[in-house]
Amino acid sequence: QAQLVESGGDSVAPGRSLRLSCVASGFSSDYYAIGWFRQAPGKEREGVSCISSGDRGTYYADSVKGRFTISRDNAKNTVYLQMNNLKPEDTAVYYCAEALTCDRYISGWRGAFSTWGQGTQVTVSS
Repeated sequence: QAQLVESGGDSVAPGRSLRLSCVASGFSSDYYAIGWFRQAPGKEREGVSCISSGDRGTYYADSVKGRFTISRDNAKNTVYLQMNNLKPEDTAVYYCAEALTCDRYISGWRGAFSTWGQGTQVTVSS
């Protein structure tokens, strides 16, 4: 059974860094695009970043560009999201999910991404 499990969330002060992990089981994640999404209280879930299968490309929402880096370790079947210079507006539950491509990680993701993890909480506060 395909499964994704997120971890690495924490409560940190603004300007600090965190690295989230998304561990896949039941399938080889390197054959799929993996997206990171987040949902803040009272807000819609939004796409944050995505890495294509075969590492053909990485993509970032404008709000995190230059601060977040997505990468994968195929040997560990894991995708990471390195988050630097965190801001209070980054506070949310972060989820990972898989899809065939990254084409719809910003809009239309509901019909494209599946195998959602349970999420990991990131809180940025002074």
